[in-house]
Amino acid sequence: MPDEIAAIPASPPDPVPTPDPVPVPAYSDADAAWMALALAEARKAWAAGEVPVGAVVVKDGEVVAAGFNQPIGRHDPTAHAEIVALRAAADRLGNYRLPGCELYVTLEPCAMCSGAMMHARLARVVYAAPDPKTGVCGSILDLFALEQLNHHTEVVGGVLADEAATMLRGFFAERRAARKKPAPQD
Repeated sequence: MPDEIAAIPASPPDPVPTPDPVPVPAYSDADAAWMALALAEARKAWAAGEVPVGAVVVKDGEVVAAGFNQPIGRHDPTAHAEIVALRAAADRLGNYRLPGCELYVTLEPCAMCSGAMMHARLARVVYAAPDPKTGVCGSILDLFALEQLNHHTEVVGGVLADEAATMLRGFFAERRAARKKPAPQD
């Protein structure tokens, strides 16, 4: 009998590993299409010498407003793409509240922009690339998850993230290369 006990394994064998399920995107084809428009806005920012971030505000399947980063050109620290788009949407709709609106932006929003989005009562915020330095949709903190706030906006991240991140990396690589270039000789 002791030999029979020794032959019983101490724990059951490991099950055969199953492959991880293929991740299903948390966004729709429409989200990707709206984000493509925000990426077009980001290209306008790059052409103007600004950090390439773009945003669009959508309501009922229609673009209400768009904007791109302009703090340098406007000499305005609040002229982030999201703020430019929110201001234009509020003006077009004749209301500082934007219920039922969705904002698509190519970079995870900062605290200033997130606060404005909450005050505007957006239904949804969709962003492309995460921002590990100033993003407040989960990167450094998640303002939208604070239960104490009186408005809760749905947040979706990662829509066309590779395209947005590639654009940002390209912009900053271009700026670094320009700084390293020797000054022209007279």
